[in-house]
Amino acid sequence: MAFLEAQNVSKGYGPAWNRSEVLRDINLTIEEGEFVAIIGYSGAGKTTLMSLLAGLITPDTGTVKLEGREIKEPGPDRGIVFQNYSLLPWLTVYENVALAVDHIFPQWTAEQRRKHAEKYIRMVNLEPAMQKVPSELSGGMRQRVSVARTLSLEPHILLLDEPLSALDALTRATLQDEISRIWQETRKTVVLITNDPDEALLLADRVIPLSAGPGATLLDSIAVPLERPRDRRALLECREFKRLRNEVVDRLLESKRKPTTAITRKLVLPDIQPEDISITTSRFVFGAKRKPKRPHEVQPVKVEVEV
Repeated sequence: MAFLEAQNVSKGYGPAWNRSEVLRDINLTIEEGEFVAIIGYSGAGKTTLMSLLAGLITPDTGTVKLEGREIKEPGPDRGIVFQNYSLLPWLTVYENVALAVDHIFPQWTAEQRRKHAEKYIRMVNLEPAMQKVPSELSGGMRQRVSVARTLSLEPHILLLDEPLSALDALTRATLQDEISRIWQETRKTVVLITNDPDEALLLADRVIPLSAGPGATLLDSIAVPLERPRDRRALLECREFKRLRNEVVDRLLESKRKPTTAITRKLVLPDIQPEDISITTSRFVFGAKRKPKRPHEVQPVKVEVEV
């Protein structure tokens, strides 16, 4: 039995008479401890798929199961990190993380909860900023707080919904390395949603392309046999990395091509003689310009010429 499993899942939005199908026949299996990246175009339905895995929405058809139990609503066994940081602006870094810890582990002592929150703040290298509020942090630091808060819940699976897409290139690269390091330390099951092939290949054990919408579906997965830890500079010179990147991109491009059908039709010309347009407007004489005629309207004319 797979750790996370989606079977024949479809999802659409709108009234029944005008429903827009976003996802169609989604089948997905993920093993415990695996890092899987799902890559696709913007607007293809990646966030809808993530919301289904998190239990934020329910499928129209099919089922989603985690550890054999059907997912019907959100739960602490699934931790999700969104594109935006979702931090409370009036709380400090420590308080944002501690709020989640207090809610999930109320049976613990205050000291246990404090140490637990601080452990994950240190894990994302934010201990010096522990008493700062979000407005005093950079975008990358705010996303680190979001990751620390989610990890502090100790979820069974970590869902990352394009968490780095709003960051600049240098900050994004730094956080990619942090996510890789944290995964190797914790070995959590991770599902990453991204639109960056390089990011997917840098972090994941498997990459699964999501076809272009509407009615997007998951394509065959691509195993990433690159050794860990992965160095981005070394990967740029790696022939296997380049081959995998081309394969991911080719599958996405192929899914966007619309099927075409060749139709052969016999052209039947109308049974009519065309209008005589040899006489220009300036030379037009009433009755001299011949109108369109059908064959049965053509009358024989006898012309006698004296020689």
